Parts: sequence; C-alpha cells; structure tokens
Amino acid sequence: MEIRLEQIKEDGLTLEFEKSVETFPVLAEMVANGECEFAAPLRTALRALRIGDLVQLDGDIETSVRLPCSRCLQPFETPLKSSFTLTYMQQAADVMEDTEPQEVELSAEDMGIVYFQGEKINLKDAIQEQVVMEFPLRPLCKLDCKGLCPKCGADMNEDPCDCEQRPSPGKFAALKNLKLEK
Repeated sequence: MEIRLEQIKEDGLTLEFEKSVETFPVLAEMVANGECEFAAPLRTALRALRIGDLVQLDGDIETSVRLPCSRCLQPFETPLKSSFTLTYMQQAADVMEDTEPQEVELSAEDMGIVYFQGEKINLKDAIQEQVVMEFPLRPLCKLDCKGLCPKCGADMNEDPCDCEQRPSPGKFAALKNLKLEK
C-alpha cells in the first residue's frame, strides 16, 4: 500500500483496493485483544494529486465491525465509514539527520502536513488511523438500549428483572448532611 511519486500524473492517480484487517498492525492488535471483530475487509478508494511539492490525498474507507454494546454487552455489527483528506510533503534527508532539537514556529499551512522520505508514500498508517478514529466512543446496539440491571446483571432489553428499581439519589446526595462550621 504505497504510492510512488512517479505514478501521480498531471491529472492525478486513483486507487481502489480491498485489504484484510491483518494487513494493518494496529487493527490486528485490536482484534487480538478482543476489542472488536471486523466483519468485512477494508474497502479503500483514494485519489492523489500533486500540487507543487505537496501530495493531496482524498480518500474513503468502508468496513463493518462487531463491537460489544457499552450498556448491555451484547455484540452487534455496525458500519464504519471515513472520508478524509491528507496532505503529504517530502522531507529532505538532511533535515532528518539533524538530531539536535530546535524550536520551530509552525505556520497554518504546516499544521496537518504528513512528512515522508524517499519517492514513496506508505498509506498503511494513514488508513488504520482513519479507521480507529471512526470507532464510536460508547458503542450502543440501539439508541434506547436499557443495559444491565445494576443488582442482578440481567439484560433489561430481554426481560425486566424483579429487582426493586429505585431512582439514583443523585451526584450531590452525599453532601445532603454536610454541616459547615462558621
């Protein structure tokens, strides 16, 4: 999953490919840790344009992932889609060899630029980063998921349990009996 600079002609370069999750180390590690399962390979469509020394990459990624619901813990499948634009800039070899830290002021154009060396742009890191950023923070099997009973652990979506359901006293209930000395 590399783009060679000579492949990008004046009218740009369009790529479409489908890769398994095992190709991407970060995603494979997530599967190995039991965080998720990918139900489909990653389908990627990219368009690369050269603009002077810059390479602008516009892309779309699609896949499907199985996650545990954050309320009821039941696994469910959800699509992940990402549309992104990245700007790459070739970094000179002499800049890379300088190991002494220097203060550099970044301009607005410098922010968001991904540097690469040589005549190839490796897409693996960019693609897996875009997929990871699309994961929901709190995955829900459905918006009105009732979750688990805090007392017996029963799934409240299937059958309500016989536990007494008292409303929560609130965040500040512990301060109710607080007495301050003057």
